[in-house]
Amino acid sequence: MPPAEPVADARLHVVTGKGGTGKTSVAAALATAFAARGERVLLTEVEGRQGLAQVFDVAPLGEDERTLLTDPSGGEVVGLSVDARAALLEYLHRFYRLGPAGAVLQRVGAVDFATTIAPGVRDVLLIGKVYEAVGRTTRRDGPVFDRVVLDAPPTGRIGRFLAVNSEVSQVARVGPIRSQADSITRMLSGPETVVHLVTLLEEMPVQETRDAVAELTDLSLRVGWVVANLVDEPLLLPEDLPTASDGVDDVLDDLVTEGLAAAEVSTLPAMVTGLVREARDHLARAALQARLGEELAGLGRPVATLPGLPDGLEGGGLGVLADALDEQGVTG
Repeated sequence: MPPAEPVADARLHVVTGKGGTGKTSVAAALATAFAARGERVLLTEVEGRQGLAQVFDVAPLGEDERTLLTDPSGGEVVGLSVDARAALLEYLHRFYRLGPAGAVLQRVGAVDFATTIAPGVRDVLLIGKVYEAVGRTTRRDGPVFDRVVLDAPPTGRIGRFLAVNSEVSQVARVGPIRSQADSITRMLSGPETVVHLVTLLEEMPVQETRDAVAELTDLSLRVGWVVANLVDEPLLLPEDLPTASDGVDDVLDDLVTEGLAAAEVSTLPAMVTGLVREARDHLARAALQARLGEELAGLGRPVATLPGLPDGLEGGGLGVLADALDEQGVTG
């Protein structure tokens, strides 16, 4: 996908990233940005970590959809935590009309057995709930949700999670489970779905992002934006240093000493040494961020950056991230 191509036509936005990159926060911010446009958004998770409840500071989510946020524009974010066991019971009731027999299966452990022994089937059940939400319509034949944002498993598992058809083909060649897997695959590989990748400007997350882009492309899945999270604007760059024959530490030593003197701050050698060390580390970090940012740009996908928030998501932090995503065009 060319870097400038919009993804506004997608209704299912899958958000993944290496663990610890903040993908749940980015998924929540993306849903919030859509809601600010007056859209009704379903924000769902499938890992049972209750990350969304923590982001919105609400009680743990369950299998019932619950409003997490309402926007003055009329938009709304509805939360859902998909549980494989509940999804299987719903599936058995819908396709096999088991009714109370489903509860019996749960008591004897058959449900846990099915969702553990056949991970491909488990993923179909989890994505199946998302698939149902994307296709759900009102009596007037309009969509119940304008967008569905999925806080998906991390990049190390995202390919297998989304490749439901190949997984299920090993355990179900025919029948309702295989039919649903085929339908889900058509949705995931179609224009209504896009996968966004969250990363940090650090070596391992960027490498995992690069691998995920290649894997998702091979699976014919549409890769959208790469979101570099927790990017701080550098206060000092190598090009900011005056040209000198002395080493960097000597130049920094002079700058720190002059700066402290100008601020009329009394100093000790240990203080200057510590500040020089901090400045040197800052320069190295800025150079690393710049290099890794260029690597992300080379992936051929649009790149957005989000700042680190000193107070986290509290005090309007989620709105700050949502505005940043919207301003950079992630919402289309």
